[in-house]
This record gives sequence, structure tokens and C-alpha cells, in this order.
Amino acid sequence: MKDLPARRLLLVHAHPDDESINNGATMARYAAEGAHVTLVTCTLGEEGEVIPPALAALAADRDDVLGPHRTGELAAAMKELGVTDHRFLGGAGRFRDSGMMGTEQNERPGAFWAAPVDEAAAPLVEVIREVRPQVLVTYDPDGGYGHPDHIQAHRVAMRAADLAADPAYGTGAPHTIAKIYWNRVERAVVEAAFDRLRTTAPDAFPGIAAVDDVPGVVDGDEITAEIDGSAYAGAKAAAMRAHATQIAVDGPFFALSNDLGQPLLTTEYYQLVRGVPGAGGGAREDDLFAGLPEAGGLQEAVRDVASGSASGAGPGSASGVRAGSASGARPDSASGAGA
Repeated sequence: MKDLPARRLLLVHAHPDDESINNGATMARYAAEGAHVTLVTCTLGEEGEVIPPALAALAADRDDVLGPHRTGELAAAMKELGVTDHRFLGGAGRFRDSGMMGTEQNERPGAFWAAPVDEAAAPLVEVIREVRPQVLVTYDPDGGYGHPDHIQAHRVAMRAADLAADPAYGTGAPHTIAKIYWNRVERAVVEAAFDRLRTTAPDAFPGIAAVDDVPGVVDGDEITAEIDGSAYAGAKAAAMRAHATQIAVDGPFFALSNDLGQPLLTTEYYQLVRGVPGAGGGAREDDLFAGLPEAGGLQEAVRDVASGSASGAGPGSASGVRAGSASGARPDSASGAGA
């Protein structure tokens, strides 16, 4: 078994491009610092709209080859972020992009939204038990903005975390993820960023998105961690540009296929929903691994479990936030994440 670095971060996302928009700076920072960063993407993003007219034939309603194309875009984005461990949930094409909420694509064969949660969680349990991350990042129960694949990614990630910790489930040594975070955006920060967009680049895009179109926007008191990725702003922007069918980047701003400009944030925000905060007195963490003991490499961790010195803890309970079933989705007009 390959030995991996002491710090191991797992991110679970719905479509190619979601990782770069939400966590690109965080991923680049931890990869550069020597942590092992694993990205699991749940679908190929087959139902996304296509921005460049020259590539319009890739779309699902034409040649339906957008998924394989986006696989290449994702590989290019990972190179920009310095991330070498990327997997598709269950293998590329196992689950198909479900489209926006309420569309016929939600129920088509293979749609991620229609998959039983335990069935979809099983391959993620295998990844968790292999990589043994201390930290997991995914969406909130609403998926950030109500897209069915984002909601399902939340459900699958949380369920897989529980199953991976259960010694009675499946094969492989059980593993409890010490800290689970949901993606967030601080309302005051994004409001100020939109003000800058309106002031400095009002004509950069045909229109400007609304604050509430941005996934995961919450008041500041819900934020428990902020990761300063300003040193990796260039890497994040380059990763987003790699997703050329989905994102148009213009300096510190970008737009999706709706042509509505929004800010490209390089400080990224999180809410700890499971585990012990690493910062005392209500202060925000500036490191997702804060408060965790220095961990050994992967081989050492597995040896400890096998010898019985590491307890096979059962599913952890959420601390202060119910992390079970997802809430009802908001209307699907939100525009802050690619499909």
C-alpha cells in the first residue's frame, strides 16, 4: 500500500467545475503544502450548457458528448491546482448528471439524483477507507442552491462518512473522518465583492448576478473557518478557465452560461458540522486541519487499526448541526454553480 502524507483532505463535488469555483484556492494551497488532496466528482456534468458557440454540438440535446469533454477539462483544472488524486464516483460515467430540479433528466436511467443513497455511497466508502482523510468538504443539505446533484452529493458524502466509520459495514478497515465541513460564502464578503464588480467592471458581462444566486451564502456567524488562498489566486483562476465550456473568467470576476457576472473569491469559507473546532473562543479557524493531532502516514494509520490500537469508532454525530437528510430544494433559478 502506498504511504500518503500525514494530512489528507477529501472533497466531494457534483460536477466538473464545482471544485474549482468553490474550493480551488483551498485545494491549491493544501496541495502545495504537501497534503494529499483527493477529489471525488459524482457525475461528468453531461447536462451542462455550453458557453463557446464552436463547442455547442457537445451538448446533451445534440451529440451528447459533453461529459467526456468535461473529463478533459477537469484533468486540466487539476493540473493547475496541483492535485493528482481525482476520481469519479464509482468510475467515470457510473452516475449521470441529473439536470436542473423538476426536469425529465432527473429520472432518466443512471441519473445521480435517482440513485439509492446507500448504493451511491458504497464506492465513496471504499475511497474513504483507502485514503483515510481527516477532513471532508462537501455541500450543505440544500446542495448550496438546490441543484439535485448537489443535494445528492451532500447525502452521499454524509452517508459514506457514517458507513466508513462502521466496522460492521463492508470490507476494509473502518475509518472515522475527524472533521466535516460544508462549503459556505460569507454574505458581507460577497456583497462587497459585487459592489466592486458593479463599480470597476459593470460591462464585463451582459448582466450581474444577485447575491442570493451564489451557492451557500450565509451570515458571518455561521462561518467557522476561512482559508486564505490569495497566494493561489492565479491557480484558481487558471483552473476555472480550464472549464471553458462552463465558465468565462474576466480578471477577478467570472460568469457561467447565464452570462451574469459574479466575483471570483480567493478566500474560501466553511462551516464545521462534525468534529471539534481547532480555534478557541469562537474564533474562526484558518486551517481545516486545525486542532487535529499530527497524524502518521497512511500505512501507519492502517497498521494501527489492524493491531487494535486505533478504535473502530462508529458513525460520528454532527456537532450542533443536523447532517442527515437534505432539506427541500430551493427553486432552480440559482446561478452560482455549473452543471
